[in-house]
Amino acid sequence: MQNKYPQKPGIDFILKQAFFYWNKTLVYQLMFSIFYFGIFLTVLFFFDARYNILNQYAEAAQYAKDGMEVYSAQLMKMMSNDGFRKFSWALIGTTIFLYPLNLGFYQIYRKIDLKEKPELGDLLVGYNGINFFKYIGYYIFWFFVFSYTFQTIILAVIWVLITLFVAPLMFFTDKRIFEAISLNFKALKMYFLEILVCTIVAVFFKYVGFTLFFIGGLFTFPFWNAMIYSLYRTVFSEKR
Repeated sequence: MQNKYPQKPGIDFILKQAFFYWNKTLVYQLMFSIFYFGIFLTVLFFFDARYNILNQYAEAAQYAKDGMEVYSAQLMKMMSNDGFRKFSWALIGTTIFLYPLNLGFYQIYRKIDLKEKPELGDLLVGYNGINFFKYIGYYIFWFFVFSYTFQTIILAVIWVLITLFVAPLMFFTDKRIFEAISLNFKALKMYFLEILVCTIVAVFFKYVGFTLFFIGGLFTFPFWNAMIYSLYRTVFSEKR
């Protein structure tokens, strides 16, 4: 399977395409969020019941009125606790485990393109056989690079942009991680403005549902995948 770059599309076309995929799969967006948050919150409350981290954080937050230095000292004290480390690693592990759930949307969107009927089981395609370990391995790599770059913000944004297409390239064309990053980088140089604008829109819309109507966030939270697929489908043309 080869990749080539077609004539540049308009940003409006990419956005309309992303919202089309999202609108066609609202039931799957909801099921994704129920499954994702159901597991994540279960783990969070289970480990919080053991280590009481949320209450410790609430107590530390009260020191914010005394200045950032005092507040930071309280946070560092809490974070040095062994229970906090176990709590954090449990949440990180859960997030890593849930990542392949995103790959299911690529299967669903491709079926829409092929005029096939998606099934609920398509959401779990990322957990099939060796695929699970492949995508988990990639996300572990992605997450730890992101966690180190996040402190600078700008580097974190750059990391997100140069890895935006890695998952769909791995899924559709079976590319290896660094080969996919190389293709992603080439695409970014050619379509920087389109990718940047669409990424900003995707991040905003992803969380806007929680700020306006909390239940709406269950539908908007997975929107990121629709935008990535719309960009991928426009930027890369697959040829067997």
